[in-house]
Amino acid sequence: MANINKDNKYKWSFVNVGGSARVRINSGEDIAHLSELDPKMWTVLSCPTTGLEIDEKSLGYMDCDADGKLRVNDVVSVSQWITSLLRDKDMILQGVDFIDINQINADDADGRKLYHSAKRILENLGKEGSVISIADTADIAAIFAKTRFNGDGVITEASADDAEEKYAISAALSTLGGVADRSGAQGIDSGHIETFYKSLNDYMSWTESAVEPPYGDNTALVVEAYEVLDIKVKDFFMRSKLAAFSPGSMAALDIQTSRIDAISAENLSLKNDEIASYPLTHITGKSVIDVDAAINPAWDKYFNVIKKYAIDPSKSAVNEEDWDAIGASFSAYMTWKNAKAGAAVEPLGIDKIKTLLAQDKKASLLDLVAKDAALKEESDNIEMVDKFLHIYRDFYKLLKNFVTFTDFYDKNRHVKAIYQCGKLIIDQRECRFCMRVNDTASHSVSAAKSGMYLVYCDCTTKSKPGKMQIVAAVTVGDIGELAVGKNGVFYDNNGLEWDAVITKVIDNPINILQSFWSPYRRMATVIENLINKSAADKDAKMMANATANINAASAKTAEEAKAAVAAPPFDIAKFAGIFAAIGMAVGMIGTAVASILNGLLDLKWWQVIMMFIGILMLISGPAMVMAWMKLRRRNIAPLLNANGWAVNAMSKISIPFGETLTQVADYPRMKLKDPFAKKGMKIWQTILLLLLLVALAAAAYWFWINK
Repeated sequence: MANINKDNKYKWSFVNVGGSARVRINSGEDIAHLSELDPKMWTVLSCPTTGLEIDEKSLGYMDCDADGKLRVNDVVSVSQWITSLLRDKDMILQGVDFIDINQINADDADGRKLYHSAKRILENLGKEGSVISIADTADIAAIFAKTRFNGDGVITEASADDAEEKYAISAALSTLGGVADRSGAQGIDSGHIETFYKSLNDYMSWTESAVEPPYGDNTALVVEAYEVLDIKVKDFFMRSKLAAFSPGSMAALDIQTSRIDAISAENLSLKNDEIASYPLTHITGKSVIDVDAAINPAWDKYFNVIKKYAIDPSKSAVNEEDWDAIGASFSAYMTWKNAKAGAAVEPLGIDKIKTLLAQDKKASLLDLVAKDAALKEESDNIEMVDKFLHIYRDFYKLLKNFVTFTDFYDKNRHVKAIYQCGKLIIDQRECRFCMRVNDTASHSVSAAKSGMYLVYCDCTTKSKPGKMQIVAAVTVGDIGELAVGKNGVFYDNNGLEWDAVITKVIDNPINILQSFWSPYRRMATVIENLINKSAADKDAKMMANATANINAASAKTAEEAKAAVAAPPFDIAKFAGIFAAIGMAVGMIGTAVASILNGLLDLKWWQVIMMFIGILMLISGPAMVMAWMKLRRRNIAPLLNANGWAVNAMSKISIPFGETLTQVADYPRMKLKDPFAKKGMKIWQTILLLLLLVALAAAAYWFWINK
């Protein structure tokens, strides 16, 4: 560990973490002086406020500009705020969700507000002692449930002591509705009070200016019928006037029999619109409606209402002036009725409205609202207590994953970085380095630069809707059965089990031994693909030929069959040349093999071994060297960058550290018999056969060198 102190500034301690020098944050004073730390020395410059293993509410509180990103300036601002509120700055390192309010620095202006607000919360909750926790501030409604005033400018029935005030609040809520108070109950504010009492006065004034309904309790029926019939009656009078003016057009202006004939065969109960378009009653050329005349059945029920309640029984007919007089009879009444004011309070009834106006509690209710609003700052500070407790608990954890990466490189395997979301069990391995990703396709583009062998998985569980995408690093073992479609199980940090299936693999070296065999695996894969392709091509060609022959057989003519029978004579000279060429090729191959064997037999036994080792190294050596170089460069920064982080320093995964991120199943040494194993030679028979082969090889070698 090294110290640095330039220009008499704060003295920082530095350590090597993940192959890079990083500042060491191990005291409250370090946190208080973060503003003096050069941003170039920070491990991270920004990170998202979602998808991390920290309470998103805490991250939201730390995001000072609410842009969805935590940046250096945000972290510095929070560090200055939180350290100024504590008597002992080192308490931040504890990472607990509770504090004794006596440890709050009341000498600071915000500290005094915080202290008094925290004390008030404990009093409101009826808790003894001076320790407050996140659990105490989690339910804001519970904090204010037993308080008359809470600073939101909303009063409830609990805010009033006077019975008449309670009655007025209840009446206002029942008619106008309310707004949610911080206590969780419904209440009213000054706007509701003003509207309520204005409605009471307006309704009372409207009631006192009432106009007598001209037809008593039947007035509403008459008005409705008149308004429905008015345009139809006026249409009748105009038709009658036109018929008087032109008697020859009377038949055309009256009901057309042809129109009735056109619909007579149908269900007339479904033709109301058509029937309603006919005149109100028969056109006679007289501009009067005979009250006993037949009325269009689509309109007769309305006309009967007018006839019953609005037409003088002594009249046998109604002219246009009579009709207009009926409309004028309720004009004043309708004008008054349409001018109704304060209708919202009408359900209370006139007696309750008179009582509320007589009691007139408007001024006292507004005074209660003013008293409540006067506590706004103090009540708002209660929410500041919740912010303080969240940051107090989680800020140091953030710093260990922002200023440094000490959590990720901690030797305690139970300590995890905030971007490690759980563990993946797959192919007899436990992968501890797993991260959430939003989109596998876009993430994998950058993640490939990490140099790690990565598997992307879609995870689902019955406990939660939708799916979660993760990426896991495999840092130990061989490739094994890892491939797209392979199933595994993922456990998040809360212990919830998810079904996982591999959707994408990024192939990078896992270890040097695995890379030794990689060229042979690739060659085997190429050969297998060639064999498969060749077999598929031959199969396709055979099927095509068979199909063509079958199709051609039916069209073959007798001449073609005869020509096919007349085959050319066997040319012995031609086939002799072919056999000679084949013999020459076999001879050349045999000569080459013999030359190789002669060369091998000319070597001493240890030279033969060295030759085979050289061949193996020639094939596998480049892959091993490349693997060694990639393993040394493995870096988690590209993975985080693909998730929206701005990582400012290399974060390597060395071979020894990589071995801690993946664990392979470790079985004890034991000798187990497979009951289904194929039976073979006994051990003594195998040893005897090997000895015989070695003896034969030695004899052949001795004979060769002594011939």
